[in-house]
Amino acid sequence: MKSSLITNLALLSMSILAEPAQLKLTGDWEVEVTHGGKSGIVRIEQPSLFTAVNEQYPSLADYKPNGGGWARGTKPRGIQAQECTTRFALKAETMKVKSSDQPDAIVYENGKDYQLTPDWGTVGRLPDGRIKAGQPVYLDYTYAKLRIDAIVKTKDGLFAVRPGIPHQANPSPAELLDGDLRLANIWINGYIPKLTDENLFPILETEFPKELCPPPHIAEKLIPQTYAKLKNGERVKILAWGDSVTVGTFVPDWQHNRWQIQFLTRLQKLFPKAEIELVTEAWGGRNTNTYLSQPPGAEHNYNEKVLAVKSDLIISEFVNDAGYNEATVYERYGKFRDDFKAIGAEWIILTPHYVRPDWMGLTTEKNIDNDPRIYVQALRKFASENSIALADTSMRFGRLWRQGIPYSSLMMNAINHPNVFGMKLFADALIDLF
Repeated sequence: MKSSLITNLALLSMSILAEPAQLKLTGDWEVEVTHGGKSGIVRIEQPSLFTAVNEQYPSLADYKPNGGGWARGTKPRGIQAQECTTRFALKAETMKVKSSDQPDAIVYENGKDYQLTPDWGTVGRLPDGRIKAGQPVYLDYTYAKLRIDAIVKTKDGLFAVRPGIPHQANPSPAELLDGDLRLANIWINGYIPKLTDENLFPILETEFPKELCPPPHIAEKLIPQTYAKLKNGERVKILAWGDSVTVGTFVPDWQHNRWQIQFLTRLQKLFPKAEIELVTEAWGGRNTNTYLSQPPGAEHNYNEKVLAVKSDLIISEFVNDAGYNEATVYERYGKFRDDFKAIGAEWIILTPHYVRPDWMGLTTEKNIDNDPRIYVQALRKFASENSIALADTSMRFGRLWRQGIPYSSLMMNAINHPNVFGMKLFADALIDLF
């Protein structure tokens, strides 16, 4: 089943705007909209709040002061985003940790019995507190689910708000009514006290610009052997090699929705006579250096699991390489270039998607066309200088804000695991080469 997000965004992309709407905050939750020579004020509903009462846990995890805030203790169920939690979803001052669900329960004290990580909402037991290891606890708390509302112009020419459906991590944009023209999306990204400009996403473009797509026949030029086999209806083996994004089993119906499967499906339609075999070799939480460090016989040994596959085409995706500087990219990817050439394999490099803003040095999800990561810039330069095919997923994520889409709303774990639509952007970048 295809994600409703894909359906909603497909409808969004069909909208043709003669001009972008102008948005101006006139109150904490009020927005003045100007479009087509008309102005009006709409009111946005405050964050969708939910309350958990006597939420039982068999024990409270020990507090871990180091590492990510989502991993410092027990994750309250209401703010869970897959294996992590959603940052800023908890109304921190409402968290109450109790010994039972009875009126006379002991109410434990933050900072003495347990430690709350306010932004990520995790709760960890302190060793000198009153909560014993293995002791059941009960949590009361209030939290907000994320939401993407839409400001529309109705068929009667009026401005209105269509509320989105709240979700713990990656909500779909609000659905429209017949005759609605979507002018903007409003990103309610947690328990926020009021709207700011960062929550306003006017629609500036309805789809990724065709002029930014690769030039025609680029695959024929940069991966000529693979392209010829596809065109001639021959057998082609493709290796998808990467990290957890290539593992991809976290997306719904992953057998059909991982980026490499979405790409394969579309590639097969382009070349229906070709016999295409797809092999996936992926290792979550690891990078290319980890692969190279594995000894012979290891489950993910580079020589045995990448080179020995004898693929016609290797497609590499490593968001976990994103900390590399330019020198490391040239050294590491230069080795791959030589190794792949030696076995007669052609290569497509996928640039990574955008991840948590602070991990990328970003303070906003708007005006972010240019990926700030040195790794991405180095990949583009390396691929250009070595005539290696590059599928630029990063560029597509960087322009989502122009389509009214806050890219973090696509992260199923609120950090770096893209949902089905996010996976589609990888496939879009790949299929455009053909």
